[in-house]
Amino acid sequence: MNKNKRKSNVESPGVLKGKNLGPRRRNTCPSPQDITRALQSPSSAPSASAASLDDLIQRCLNCFDSEGKTSSPRGTQLVHMTLMMHSWVVPSEAFAQKLLTLYKDCPSDKRGLRRTQIRHLARQWISQFPAVFEVDPHLEQTMGDLWALVRSDGGEEKHSQLIENSCLSPHLNISQAPSPSVKKRKVSLIFDHMEPDEMAEHLSYLEFKNFCNVSFLDYRSYVVRGSVRDNPALERSVMMCNGVSQWVQLMILSRHTAQQRAQVFTKFIHVAQKLRSLQNFNTLMAVTGGLCHSSISRLKDTSNLLPPDVTKALSEMTELLSSRSNYSNYRRVYNECTGFKVPILGVHLKDLISLNEALPDYIDEEKINLSKLQHLYSNINDLLALHSCTPPFEANKDLLHLLTLSLDLYYTEDEIYELSYAKEPKNPKVQPVAPVKPPVVAEWGSGVTPRLDPDTISKHVKQMVDSIMKNYDHNQDGYISLEEFEKIAANFPFSFCTQETDREGQISREEITSYFMRGMSVCAKLGYNFNDILTF
Repeated sequence: MNKNKRKSNVESPGVLKGKNLGPRRRNTCPSPQDITRALQSPSSAPSASAASLDDLIQRCLNCFDSEGKTSSPRGTQLVHMTLMMHSWVVPSEAFAQKLLTLYKDCPSDKRGLRRTQIRHLARQWISQFPAVFEVDPHLEQTMGDLWALVRSDGGEEKHSQLIENSCLSPHLNISQAPSPSVKKRKVSLIFDHMEPDEMAEHLSYLEFKNFCNVSFLDYRSYVVRGSVRDNPALERSVMMCNGVSQWVQLMILSRHTAQQRAQVFTKFIHVAQKLRSLQNFNTLMAVTGGLCHSSISRLKDTSNLLPPDVTKALSEMTELLSSRSNYSNYRRVYNECTGFKVPILGVHLKDLISLNEALPDYIDEEKINLSKLQHLYSNINDLLALHSCTPPFEANKDLLHLLTLSLDLYYTEDEIYELSYAKEPKNPKVQPVAPVKPPVVAEWGSGVTPRLDPDTISKHVKQMVDSIMKNYDHNQDGYISLEEFEKIAANFPFSFCTQETDREGQISREEITSYFMRGMSVCAKLGYNFNDILTF
């Protein structure tokens, strides 16, 4: 299609581009304001600003007494920061090799306390950050050598178990927070029947689950490499943000009349307002991005039917999420929030990149810049601390299955614009609607391919069909009414696809599965030719 059609005064804040681009570090280089803001972030700086690796390890060892207790809160933080952040400046295998060498070469007059301290430090490392050892076989081998040396110590049976138990016991991944509670009840799976609050809560459930899967290793990988490629946790976050933004657009564009489109638009405004009250800023960004997308803002007939309070609410959301002054409005509101909250991940990743690129790893060549590590640690630890928050809502598994499948859809920009112009053709005599200026988020999702593999699609379809049958197969004979199915199918923009049935007025589990697999195969993998939309 004519690419000039897609020239727009607005950009979706929630759409994290999925083009196959390499890292574009020039886009992430911090401005002087970024650096100043990053350096002004809270930091308790538990130690002097620089130290050699040997000195840093000695400081950590000195924090432990013979019972393995740290001497003070400052000591506890220094140890935790060092174990989490040292890999930003030195490979973990080299760090472990230092511990092994210290254990071997410990002077006999200091051996008792010093070796005990080394064992306690190693134990904390393994127990608090097990994921590090799972992804680095060389590190695992070095720690195995240290463990073997500990076991060989005569008369040290009690302490030799410190490392052994940590290595053998199953670990709780600290990046995995408990999921919100899931409530069991009959629900409506029809979009028009869903309350905005209910929709916002279930989107927040999915968002929080993705957010809790992002570990400190994922943050480091993105900041160092400048890409989410081969980073499944961040890829899922990008895909959900894209999915929500596209779903909002498609649910509006799937309606036949301007009045119906205005009603769906209004519903999503109410969803956005609930997301704001839930302090879920990441999904709020995605929903607002979908509402501000030029494929929607160009719909003059639709926008003319929006109530004034709806357009006012949209303006307030875009002002809150504006990138002006380095997202100052968002940062102020976010910092005032307490308890459960989900940050705009792209903004905070930008802060980490600013710190990493602004500050050197070393001072005076051989001394590690501890100030840099502390600032990075403070930012990352604040994000990880949110994993332990308890969400102020419950979720229904069947609605989660519906939303999960809905967000799996993938359409190109051209396809969405074709649908937009099919709904309201361009009229050169009509003045375009003044667009609401949306916020803009950094392109931190470059290189993501937002299409799922067939096995994942099949799994999500099965879950969705199971939920449909549980809620609508009242006779438990494997059939539901065709009328109810058509209402459920309206949740998906490929709902105009036809599905033949073998029983008049009813549709079977197998036929429903076939319908969704066919639609998802087209939309999630191959794209869709929206010329067929004219058959509405």
